Amino acid sequence: MMKQTNIAIKNGQFNLAVFLKQNILILIGFLALAVPTIIGLAKSLWQSDDQAHGPIILAIVVWLFWQVKDQIAAIDAKSNPIMGFAIVIIALLFYILGRSQAILIFEIGAFIPLVCGLLLISKGWRAISIAWFAIIFMLFLIPLPGSIVDALTGVLKGQVSHIAEVLLYAAGYPVARSGVLITVGQYQLLVADACSGMHSMFSLLAVGSLYVYITNHSSKIRNALLILAIIPIAFAANIIRVMTLILVTYHFGDAAGQGFIHDFAGMALFAIALIGMFTLDVFLGLFLKEQGGKIDS
Repeated sequence: MMKQTNIAIKNGQFNLAVFLKQNILILIGFLALAVPTIIGLAKSLWQSDDQAHGPIILAIVVWLFWQVKDQIAAIDAKSNPIMGFAIVIIALLFYILGRSQAILIFEIGAFIPLVCGLLLISKGWRAISIAWFAIIFMLFLIPLPGSIVDALTGVLKGQVSHIAEVLLYAAGYPVARSGVLITVGQYQLLVADACSGMHSMFSLLAVGSLYVYITNHSSKIRNALLILAIIPIAFAANIIRVMTLILVTYHFGDAAGQGFIHDFAGMALFAIALIGMFTLDVFLGLFLKEQGGKIDS
């Protein structure tokens, strides 16, 4: 059987109109599943402060796939329809279960194997190897189960409170702690769930992963160290945030600590963590030399 020329690529460039014409049924089916889910998330989960990053993550996922569209469309390798259809069927079963029972982890998570299955059907394993990061990045769209979030939040609040108390006490401040209740001078502050840094870590992990992928250092050690450092950096930044709020409350009163500065501290936390990651990248660059230029994405 002779191989057919991929007419979605013309003169080395991706032809969107031809691609849409070739894959119109697949796209319609995919959108029929994706659009109701996106609308549902926009009306519920994405309106909460904890998941407000959802639309941004979705936009980044679309952008990541768009960046590799030329490479995928140009693939002349054999597809794997049997494996692809099997994965698509499994994904659809999870989607139906999640959609009907309002289990978001199933409903949203089903799109990852669904995309993999569709790529296998159309272009084979080579397409998945090209779009691997975009596929993995889709994980950030899935909200963590409440039981896991509660467990991790409790641990993080306890650790943040303890370290903040120890550091401020060592600096000479009249601070004491009972669980996640911190007393400084005449004031008492409760380290709430939002101050645990849980969601900041999740968001920073997404941003940090994207940063490492885009910079694409040829040094694998440098990339690995940056990824591994994301959570410790976010944790340290959150400790700074809590300590700052304690100090503002102690010196300027409870109203100052719970007002604009409290809200601004959340944005400052993310900025501090990003600066810390960029600084670490520059520092690692001084010791870990690039080898042979960039690696193809």
